[in-house]
Amino acid sequence: MKIYFTPEGSEQADECDRWWRENRPAVANLFARELAAAAALLLVVPKIGPVYASLDGQPVRRVLMKKTKAHVYYVLEAALGQITIHAVWGAPKRGGPRFLARSR
Repeated sequence: MKIYFTPEGSEQADECDRWWRENRPAVANLFARELAAAAALLLVVPKIGPVYASLDGQPVRRVLMKKTKAHVYYVLEAALGQITIHAVWGAPKRGGPRFLARSR
């Protein structure tokens, strides 16, 4: 099983990481460490996240990164042996990630 990011998901992860490095210098690496831990967990238990929505007929699951309060939105594509991360979205933000708005 491999993990891939969509371009939008990758950009969001980079933005979150940059924010943590610039605004929380005492824990500058926290987001990167928590995202890596979440990805490692998904490789071991890919169905751990509850189904949140549907994208092109596939269930979109999400897991919360507790310390940074960001959700990782992903699709398990077991037949392809991959997990695709579509968004990394701060839980305090309103409205959910943009890719979900396009899928409805």
